[in-house]
Amino acid sequence: MNTAQPGALDDVIAWRDGHIVALDQTVLPHELRLLDITTVDGLVDAIVRLAVRGAPVLGVAGALGVALAVRQAGRAGWDAARLGTEVKRIADARPTAVNLRREVAATAAVIPQGAAAVEAAASAVRDDTIAVSRQISERGARYLMESAGDVPLKIHTHCNTGTLACLGWGTALGVVRALRDAGALAHVIVDETRPLLQGSRLTCWELGQLGIEHYLACDGAAPFMISQGMADAVVVGADRVAANGDVANKIGTYSLALAARQAGIPFLVAVPESTIDDATERGDLIPLEQRPAEEITRVLGVPAAPAGTRALNYAFDVTPAELVTAIVTENRLIFPGESS
Repeated sequence: MNTAQPGALDDVIAWRDGHIVALDQTVLPHELRLLDITTVDGLVDAIVRLAVRGAPVLGVAGALGVALAVRQAGRAGWDAARLGTEVKRIADARPTAVNLRREVAATAAVIPQGAAAVEAAASAVRDDTIAVSRQISERGARYLMESAGDVPLKIHTHCNTGTLACLGWGTALGVVRALRDAGALAHVIVDETRPLLQGSRLTCWELGQLGIEHYLACDGAAPFMISQGMADAVVVGADRVAANGDVANKIGTYSLALAARQAGIPFLVAVPESTIDDATERGDLIPLEQRPAEEITRVLGVPAAPAGTRALNYAFDVTPAELVTAIVTENRLIFPGESS
């Protein structure tokens, strides 16, 4: 573990000297700390506790994790069966984000070609992730400038979808950035985003780094604020999009989509093509992760509920396709609500 330099977002996740270097997102915004991840155990731990998170970044982590597992297999003398077991542990570390499982499988297919080929394939996943985020951002910004009304636009967003989660420009936050660069952004309203406050801790920090005007809102206040005309569009990312256009994203997204529909404003989902899971027909088939109760019954280690309180700590919800105005990827615009 070591300390990152301020603004060192190139180190969100990278391959360096035969191991993974990743920014520990659990200590932001108070500390910029780099993790040196040298084992599969270390990577799985970082993914589970959300030190490494965000659907596109999880895809990169999965690919680099296969390279890490191959290195560890060489050191420890694992046979093919043990290596396969360790690779599967990486793929299973979080169930909802399809990018993780997809990129693990794609990179693992290269294992018979040797360690160098695996590392090259994993590095290509990282490079592609950075490149597509700019394309998503610019296409999404153009769509909103054409469809959301007079500019500059007031944007409401949820969770964290910038460089920290996606590399490059990001997805939903990349759209915000592209709007700003086009002179078409008024400001951003950021939900705090339970359970780990990724909006307040991470998105507000990124927007501050970019010099973009923003306001923080409680999750429960968001639908009312939208009803009061405080947003011209809602822009979010996703961890998985089902074949029919249903969207799994951080818990609280569904209520934003309902509010946007009631207010008559666009609800835009910005994702790479790799987040669209054609093998999952509908949203009710997407596994939804539940997090430990302590993440909401305690705050910074201090009890926030009576001892023994049980919690239903869903990390994700599913927004039906009919509530989604458009999905923007690096390649296209999809209008799932029109075919519902």
